[in-house]
Amino acid sequence: MRSLRRRAVLLAGATGAFLMAMSPVAESATLRYYDVAPGYRVNVRSGPGTNYTIVRQLLEGAKVPIWCQTPGTTVTGPYGTSNIWDNIDNGEYISDTYVHTGSDGYIRPRCSL
Repeated sequence: MRSLRRRAVLLAGATGAFLMAMSPVAESATLRYYDVAPGYRVNVRSGPGTNYTIVRQLLEGAKVPIWCQTPGTTVTGPYGTSNIWDNIDNGEYISDTYVHTGSDGYIRPRCSL
């Protein structure tokens, strides 16, 4: 009987962990914020490229979440040259070359545009 109870508790725990992993709340709880390059006011664009409209500008010292990343216009910034663009909010993108991610490649899932 103990073995059966133990399996039930383990199954319930695994099910709860799975449901938490699938929920938006769990996603935001693990979402990390990244520093924007010091000394820069970065343009936020409506899409992943310099040809998209500027929707706002980040202040110096800003920190941003990266929800997903996608290829776009190649840009040279303080952290190198790259065509990776970071989605920081709904319809808002900045060049990854202005974000200190610690990597030259993708660190988040690709965006589905």
